[in-house]
Amino acid sequence: MKLLRVGPAGAERPALLDGAGVLRDLSELVDDIDGRLLADDAALARVREAAAVGSLPELAADGLRTGAPLGRIGKIVCIGLNYTDHAAETGAKAPAEPVIFMKAPDTVVGPDDTVLVPRNSRKMDWEVELAIVIGRTARYLSSHEEALAAVAGYATSHDVSEREFQTERGGQWDKGKNCETFNPLGPWLVTADEIPDPQALALKLWVNGELQQNGSTADQIFPVAEVVRYVSQFMTLYPGDVINTGTPAGVAMGRPEPKPYLRAGDVVELEVEGLGRQRQTLEQA
Repeated sequence: MKLLRVGPAGAERPALLDGAGVLRDLSELVDDIDGRLLADDAALARVREAAAVGSLPELAADGLRTGAPLGRIGKIVCIGLNYTDHAAETGAKAPAEPVIFMKAPDTVVGPDDTVLVPRNSRKMDWEVELAIVIGRTARYLSSHEEALAAVAGYATSHDVSEREFQTERGGQWDKGKNCETFNPLGPWLVTADEIPDPQALALKLWVNGELQQNGSTADQIFPVAEVVRYVSQFMTLYPGDVINTGTPAGVAMGRPEPKPYLRAGDVVELEVEGLGRQRQTLEQA
């Protein structure tokens, strides 16, 4: 299923995109698309059945905002330097173990919402990523099979970064990763049954119409199953948690000088194969 949330920010309603590309209203069946729903097999079965028999009312999509496809996100765990080519372009060695950092859930916005350039920003960068959405409580997982069983679905994620804040202002990476609007998510949460191989997905990103990133999840150093298993050794994952799995080469930081960092007025478009496309216009905070 392709699950999504539509409507004004803070007042989104749950919806489904059916096989014909028609937007369907789920608000009579479920309160929201969130961890509680993803952990409820019976509720998900009711949604699937209603979609299959065509009983869901149609929603007029014209002019309707698409929000992030997941509400009440618990935490966002991020994996850094998870593509060999991206590590190389930044001058870093490929890590022996996954690099983990966190983003606050309040960085999440809709896939086409405005992204704000922070005040005093000089090195704002783009990163297209595959996001994992957790659907089962996961702690100390012992196998890749257990890890994949904990995955509810996947989404397109934009891990926006401010490199000067991240690496030149002291401390950890948090200052460059947690500015407001720094994690557009969606448009859809695609359930795991529709993505038989998460290691065979193309990722692309354009800035002002020019292709900047063109990679594949096949090139991840630590694949989805290992990422989920590994993270569960250090923290408990709950339904509604999100894991951003890293970005391929092609970011501004990896380019020759003068590096083409983002500025107000730029337009960023990105997609992960099968998970939908985003488009953001940048404005000054």
